[in-house]
Amino acid sequence: KQMTLSEEFFRENSEGVMRQKRAPIRVIIGNPPYSAKQGSANDNAQNLAYPILDGRIAETYADKTGATNKNSLYDSYIKAFRWASDRIADNPEGGIVGFISNGTWIDGNAQDGFRACLENEFSDIYVLNLRGNQRTSGELSRKEGGKIFGGGSRTPITITFLVKKPAKVGHKATIHYHDIGDYLTREQKLELVKKFHSVDGRSLDWQIIEPTERHDWVNQRDGVFESLVPMTPDKKFNINSKSFFIVNSRGNETGRDAWIYNSSKSSLERNIDTTITVFNENSGLNKDEIDYDETKISWTSSLLEKAKRGESLLYSDDYSFALYRPFFKQNVYRGVGLTHRRGQFDCFLSGNLTNKFICISGLGGTKDFSCIITDIIPDLNVLNSGTQCFPLYWYEEKKVIERSLFDDDTNNEKYARRDGISDWILKEVRKRFGNSKAITKEYIFYYVYGILHSPQYRERFAADLKKSLPRIPIVDNVEDFMAFYKAGKALAELHLNYEQVPPSPDVESHITDAVFVEPTADEPFGYTQYDHYSVDKMAFPKVRNESGKLVADKSRIIYNSNITIENIPAKAYEYVVNGKSAIEWIMERYALTQDSKSLIINDPNTWSREHSNPTYIYDLLLSVINLSMQTVDIVNSLPKLKL
Repeated sequence: KQMTLSEEFFRENSEGVMRQKRAPIRVIIGNPPYSAKQGSANDNAQNLAYPILDGRIAETYADKTGATNKNSLYDSYIKAFRWASDRIADNPEGGIVGFISNGTWIDGNAQDGFRACLENEFSDIYVLNLRGNQRTSGELSRKEGGKIFGGGSRTPITITFLVKKPAKVGHKATIHYHDIGDYLTREQKLELVKKFHSVDGRSLDWQIIEPTERHDWVNQRDGVFESLVPMTPDKKFNINSKSFFIVNSRGNETGRDAWIYNSSKSSLERNIDTTITVFNENSGLNKDEIDYDETKISWTSSLLEKAKRGESLLYSDDYSFALYRPFFKQNVYRGVGLTHRRGQFDCFLSGNLTNKFICISGLGGTKDFSCIITDIIPDLNVLNSGTQCFPLYWYEEKKVIERSLFDDDTNNEKYARRDGISDWILKEVRKRFGNSKAITKEYIFYYVYGILHSPQYRERFAADLKKSLPRIPIVDNVEDFMAFYKAGKALAELHLNYEQVPPSPDVESHITDAVFVEPTADEPFGYTQYDHYSVDKMAFPKVRNESGKLVADKSRIIYNSNITIENIPAKAYEYVVNGKSAIEWIMERYALTQDSKSLIINDPNTWSREHSNPTYIYDLLLSVINLSMQTVDIVNSLPKLKL
């Protein structure tokens, strides 16, 4: 046959490759790369494509998954598993694959098909979970323990052995699992691995896992969850959907947060002007001619496609407020072209229209489920793993009118207001409680917010809520329904109006006297009042505990060199949203930062100046301390769920 170019010019190498491919391989051992993708479109260096291998993943792992987003199945280490599994399968005598790899596949939502294939393709599977997931926070992060590879490593690590025995073909694999344990340092973990010595060593106690029908190995889902009513519609805007809501949306995904968000509107306007100018200068150029300087622009695939087509971006004065992180509001640019994925927010919030959104954690998160409500645009990462947002209303241009039974038009000349809550669930709830006309869709909206805060609900369905969007129970009696509604509405009013919550009378502030400076037209409060209340980075003071170790004293917060807040109750830290307390979100986000790539500075103190309120951040911290305690009290008053 005709030789290929590589066979002709690299004959010795090609012959070696062909010998290797023909050789029967029984053992494959490795530490496959964990690279998921390039860092950003600015890298201009896409990962290599392997069409045959990608095809094998498509017809096996991807074909058997129930997840919508399958991108993670094409990560490098998953490709290594697919290649090794196929290479071993060619050997009629069986074999072993041994990998040290990223461990998120054990419990990943999109990896259910991957696990299903492992069950079918191998005889025995041994998984040693070394933990170390540092994409978590707080107590969960401390439980994960030391990072196996140190440095910037953030992913959990597993040691996996896949055993293929020809005699057991056609039988499901026996899955042997061992979790290394909580709170262990890197050194302690490695010492244990050394002591284990072998998969059949006496010091290694394997747990035999029985996978569920949905191929859960650990954190197995509760069968009761499937009997509850889904929050999410089967299809967006289906007014006949048998779900609580007829539409939902992911949060605002800009693809270039440092450019699109800022505490200062004037800084944001300059950033937008810069990036639009640079885009228009590069539009129509060849890929290799484009300026990828990240201090000038942040490219995404959608923006590169626009440039490829030679399009221009037009500046618009379309600015709004957004909830970037819990209780952290920023200015956001909404002009067409610069937001990577806008979701459904053009029909949720347009012009002077108002709305409310229940925001929940997305799928496959590493943090516990949480929710928050807002009346402004929520960012994709307000909550964990791609925030999902459920509106009280959605809006339709009046030229296209398809009214449902319970809809009312607003006075807005351009839009008709439609309900986010389905007609079906309103009828179901009313029927459950004697066809009570007193129950409205707004009652159901706040009822959902109350249920989502229930400790029993979150604990019982913790595993389900990481792998599925919520399903909501309809309680047995109207008294409990009304209790959840009232609690949900109280929580909503508290969380929506978080800036207006008065400070707790028990929390004390120690403030040094400010030196007065005569106000001017530019500085109506005087320079020093702004300076006196400005923040750089809030912190907890350190104290020594009984064992002499320095620990954070969370009863006090050093606001700045002029102000200390004291007597903060421990209860205030019990209100946790997206992995940390609401108080610590304020401390983290209201800090002077500079983006490492764009070098854009985000100074939260500029918000205070542009809103003529020098004490805004100080007042906000005190408000959130009180809000947290009130939230804990309301949650503790919820009825017990009978599930």
